Amino acid sequence: MARTAGSDGEKTEAAIRDAAVALIARHGFEAVTMRQLAAEVGVQAAALYRYFPTKEDLLRTLMREHMEGLLAAWEAARPANDDPVARLTAFVSNHIRFHVERRHATHVSNMELRSLSRDNLTAILKLRTAYEKELRSILRDGAEAGVLEVDDTGLTAMAIIQMITGVIVWFRPDERLSVDEVTATYLAMTMRLTGARTKTEERHVRQDAELRAR
Repeated sequence: MARTAGSDGEKTEAAIRDAAVALIARHGFEAVTMRQLAAEVGVQAAALYRYFPTKEDLLRTLMREHMEGLLAAWEAARPANDDPVARLTAFVSNHIRFHVERRHATHVSNMELRSLSRDNLTAILKLRTAYEKELRSILRDGAEAGVLEVDDTGLTAMAIIQMITGVIVWFRPDERLSVDEVTATYLAMTMRLTGARTKTEERHVRQDAELRAR
């Protein structure tokens, strides 16, 4: 059933974005028409162009908001301390929860980069790079501190991002695993992948080495 938008411009624009995310995730960007989107929102097709002059403007907005939201969520979740393991834990947990809660937006963000023109693609990729740089920094700091074992920071960061984003492909909240259980499992895999040591484990390793050296 088509949703009827109110007269408030902000509500109408939000309804357009919400409907567009769902339609594009389901059918693909190229297959969705502005007329179809207008019918879903409950407005005239011409009204859409007051908010988004072209269909690509709409797609760019959706993808920019997704990435800006992800960066903002990470800033809010970032631990106050500099412990790389704590930061890695927070990064993975935040990433999974953010994407599970925004399954359709994540699908659009990942699958429709091909539909952007060069300038728009460059702008979105800059945001993605800024986010991925945060993970690379965590891995680099952890390796330098001796609490993570990472041979190739860039490759490891890419592997982790692909793994934890992939949760949305199969996870359903009404099935046997909760978000907390999935997050805990993926955290354990991430820690094994990076050879992570907690501060307690690192202290024990150092104490053992000191005892052997006596």
